Amino acid sequence: MSKRWSYLTVEVKPSWTGLKPEDLQAELNRQGQLGWELVNVLQGTPMGVALLFFKKEL
Repeated sequence: MSKRWSYLTVEVKPSWTGLKPEDLQAELNRQGQLGWELVNVLQGTPMGVALLFFKKEL
């Protein structure tokens, strides 16, 4: 039987100075504690929103 997955997309918004690595790290740690695995990150511009894509097995 194949594995079944659930997916989650989280938007990390920048401050007025841009995205901070510590904000991304905090979100990664928060989702990791909940059992989510990061599979991709998209960011349109250096000052733009970052989209984090996670998955976890059902």
